[in-house]
Amino acid sequence: MAETRSAFALNDAGMAQFRRLVERYPTKQSALMPALWLIQDQEGHVPPEAVDWLVEQLDVSAARVHELLSFYTMFRAEPQAEYVLQVCHNISCHLSGARPLLEHLKQRLGIGIGETTPDGKFALEGVECLAACGMGPAMQLGKHFYEKLTPARVDEILESLRRGVVPRADTDRELAE
Repeated sequence: MAETRSAFALNDAGMAQFRRLVERYPTKQSALMPALWLIQDQEGHVPPEAVDWLVEQLDVSAARVHELLSFYTMFRAEPQAEYVLQVCHNISCHLSGARPLLEHLKQRLGIGIGETTPDGKFALEGVECLAACGMGPAMQLGKHFYEKLTPARVDEILESLRRGVVPRADTDRELAE
Protein backbone atom coordinates (compact mmCIF):
# COMPACT_ATOMS: atom_id res chain seq x y z
CA MET A 1 0.00 0.00 0.00
CA ALA A 2 1.13 3.51 -0.76
CA GLU A 3 1.96 5.87 2.08
CA THR A 4 -1.19 7.86 2.81
CA ARG A 5 -1.11 11.64 2.57
CA SER A 6 -4.87 12.27 2.75
CA ALA A 7 -6.67 13.14 5.98
CA PHE A 8 -8.84 10.03 5.75
CA ALA A 9 -8.14 6.66 7.36
CA LEU A 10 -10.07 3.46 7.77
CA ASN A 11 -10.21 2.08 11.29
CA ASP A 12 -8.02 -0.96 12.04
CA ALA A 13 -10.68 -3.54 11.14
CA GLY A 14 -11.57 -1.65 7.97
CA MET A 15 -7.94 -1.39 6.94
CA ALA A 16 -7.43 -5.12 7.44
CA GLN A 17 -10.49 -5.81 5.31
CA PHE A 18 -9.28 -3.32 2.68
CA ARG A 19 -5.96 -5.15 2.42
CA ARG A 20 -7.77 -8.47 1.97
CA LEU A 21 -9.93 -6.94 -0.75
CA VAL A 22 -6.97 -5.60 -2.70
CA GLU A 23 -5.28 -9.01 -2.56
CA ARG A 24 -8.44 -10.69 -3.80
CA TYR A 25 -8.63 -8.87 -7.13
CA PRO A 26 -6.34 -9.17 -10.16
CA THR A 27 -5.63 -5.42 -10.04
CA LYS A 28 -6.00 -3.10 -7.08
CA GLN A 29 -8.23 -0.81 -9.15
CA SER A 30 -10.77 -3.64 -9.23
CA ALA A 31 -11.30 -3.24 -5.47
CA LEU A 32 -12.81 0.23 -5.90
CA MET A 33 -16.49 -0.63 -5.46
CA PRO A 34 -16.03 -2.83 -2.39
CA ALA A 35 -13.66 -0.20 -0.97
CA LEU A 36 -16.41 2.39 -1.37
CA TRP A 37 -18.70 0.10 0.67
CA LEU A 38 -16.06 -0.19 3.41
CA ILE A 39 -15.72 3.57 3.64
CA GLN A 40 -19.45 4.15 3.58
CA ASP A 41 -19.98 1.49 6.25
CA GLN A 42 -17.49 3.29 8.49
CA GLU A 43 -18.42 6.91 7.75
CA GLY A 44 -22.05 6.70 6.66
CA HIS A 45 -21.03 8.28 3.34
CA VAL A 46 -17.89 8.73 1.21
CA PRO A 47 -16.34 12.07 2.20
CA PRO A 48 -13.98 14.02 -0.11
CA GLU A 49 -10.95 12.97 1.99
CA ALA A 50 -11.84 9.33 1.35
CA VAL A 51 -11.91 9.98 -2.40
CA ASP A 52 -8.36 11.35 -2.13
CA TRP A 53 -7.37 8.31 -0.07
CA LEU A 54 -8.77 5.92 -2.68
CA VAL A 55 -6.88 7.74 -5.43
CA GLU A 56 -3.66 7.21 -3.46
CA GLN A 57 -4.34 3.64 -2.40
CA LEU A 58 -5.77 2.20 -5.63
CA ASP A 59 -4.04 4.26 -8.30
CA VAL A 60 -7.37 5.38 -9.76
CA SER A 61 -8.36 8.86 -10.84
CA ALA A 62 -10.63 11.04 -8.75
CA ALA A 63 -12.89 11.17 -11.81
CA ARG A 64 -13.26 7.36 -11.69
CA VAL A 65 -14.24 7.44 -8.00
CA HIS A 66 -16.76 10.25 -8.62
CA GLU A 67 -18.08 8.36 -11.63
CA LEU A 68 -19.08 5.46 -9.37
CA LEU A 69 -20.34 7.73 -6.59
CA SER A 70 -22.63 9.59 -8.95
CA PHE A 71 -23.84 6.59 -10.97
CA TYR A 72 -24.75 4.04 -8.30
CA THR A 73 -27.63 5.02 -6.01
CA MET A 74 -26.29 2.99 -3.09
CA PHE A 75 -23.23 5.20 -2.63
CA ARG A 76 -23.43 8.54 -0.83
CA ALA A 77 -21.08 11.48 -1.19
CA GLU A 78 -22.92 13.49 1.50
CA PRO A 79 -24.10 12.56 4.98
CA GLN A 80 -27.51 10.92 4.83
CA ALA A 81 -30.39 9.98 7.05
CA GLU A 82 -29.80 7.04 9.35
CA TYR A 83 -32.07 4.89 7.14
CA VAL A 84 -32.34 5.64 3.41
CA LEU A 85 -35.28 3.71 1.97
CA GLN A 86 -34.88 3.26 -1.78
CA VAL A 87 -38.04 2.05 -3.50
CA CYS A 88 -37.87 0.86 -7.09
CA HIS A 89 -40.38 2.63 -9.30
CA ASN A 90 -39.30 1.12 -12.62
CA ILE A 91 -42.01 -0.37 -14.83
CA SER A 92 -41.93 -3.90 -13.33
CA CYS A 93 -42.18 -2.68 -9.74
CA HIS A 94 -44.67 -0.01 -10.80
CA LEU A 95 -46.94 -2.70 -12.24
CA SER A 96 -46.50 -4.74 -9.04
CA GLY A 97 -47.66 -1.91 -6.78
CA ALA A 98 -44.73 0.44 -6.20
CA ARG A 99 -46.85 3.59 -6.56
CA PRO A 100 -49.30 2.72 -3.73
CA LEU A 101 -46.37 1.49 -1.66
CA LEU A 102 -44.53 4.80 -2.11
CA GLU A 103 -47.73 6.68 -1.17
CA HIS A 104 -48.00 4.53 1.95
CA LEU A 105 -44.40 5.28 2.90
CA LYS A 106 -44.86 9.01 2.25
CA GLN A 107 -47.92 9.02 4.52
CA ARG A 108 -46.28 6.96 7.29
CA LEU A 109 -43.09 9.03 7.28
CA GLY A 110 -44.70 12.41 6.60
CA ILE A 111 -42.20 13.18 3.82
CA GLY A 112 -42.03 13.11 0.04
CA ILE A 113 -39.62 11.39 -2.27
CA GLY A 114 -36.18 12.97 -1.93
CA GLU A 115 -36.92 14.24 1.59
CA THR A 116 -35.68 13.36 5.06
CA THR A 117 -37.71 13.23 8.26
CA PRO A 118 -37.06 16.18 10.60
CA ASP A 119 -35.27 13.89 13.08
CA GLY A 120 -32.85 12.70 10.36
CA LYS A 121 -33.85 9.09 10.88
CA PHE A 122 -35.48 8.32 7.50
CA ALA A 123 -35.05 9.44 3.91
CA LEU A 124 -37.23 8.24 1.05
CA GLU A 125 -35.99 7.80 -2.51
CA GLY A 126 -37.51 6.49 -5.68
CA VAL A 127 -34.91 4.63 -7.72
CA GLU A 128 -35.02 3.45 -11.28
CA CYS A 129 -34.15 -0.22 -10.85
CA LEU A 130 -33.13 -2.60 -8.09
CA ALA A 131 -32.83 -5.65 -10.38
CA ALA A 132 -35.85 -7.40 -8.86
CA CYS A 133 -38.21 -7.29 -11.80
CA GLY A 134 -40.04 -10.48 -10.81
CA MET A 135 -40.12 -9.67 -7.08
CA GLY A 136 -41.61 -6.18 -6.93
CA PRO A 137 -42.35 -3.98 -5.37
CA ALA A 138 -38.82 -3.90 -4.00
CA MET A 139 -36.94 -1.69 -1.55
CA GLN A 140 -33.28 -1.42 -0.59
CA LEU A 141 -31.92 -0.19 2.72
CA GLY A 142 -28.12 -0.07 2.41
CA LYS A 143 -27.16 -3.67 1.68
CA HIS A 144 -30.52 -5.04 2.81
CA PHE A 145 -33.01 -5.86 0.11
CA TYR A 146 -36.78 -6.39 0.57
CA GLU A 147 -39.03 -7.92 -2.09
CA LYS A 148 -42.76 -8.40 -2.75
CA LEU A 149 -43.54 -5.63 -0.30
CA THR A 150 -46.97 -4.88 1.09
CA PRO A 151 -48.04 -1.93 3.25
CA ALA A 152 -48.17 -4.28 6.25
CA ARG A 153 -44.59 -5.50 5.65
CA VAL A 154 -43.41 -1.90 5.21
CA ASP A 155 -45.02 -1.00 8.54
CA GLU A 156 -43.17 -3.90 10.20
CA ILE A 157 -39.89 -2.70 8.70
CA LEU A 158 -40.49 0.91 9.83
CA GLU A 159 -41.37 -0.13 13.38
CA SER A 160 -38.29 -2.29 13.62
CA LEU A 161 -36.09 0.56 12.33
CA ARG A 162 -37.66 2.97 14.83
CA ARG A 163 -36.46 0.58 17.55
CA GLY A 164 -32.98 0.68 15.99
CA VAL A 165 -33.12 -2.86 14.58
CA VAL A 166 -32.66 -3.52 10.88
CA PRO A 167 -35.17 -6.29 10.16
CA ARG A 168 -34.29 -9.49 8.41
CA ALA A 169 -34.07 -8.84 4.70
CA ASP A 170 -35.03 -11.10 1.86
CA THR A 171 -31.50 -10.63 0.51
CA ASP A 172 -28.38 -8.98 1.89
CA ARG A 173 -25.98 -7.79 -0.77
CA GLU A 174 -22.60 -8.33 0.81
CA LEU A 175 -20.35 -6.70 -1.76
CA ALA A 176 -17.50 -5.80 0.55
CA GLU A 177 -16.78 -9.18 2.08
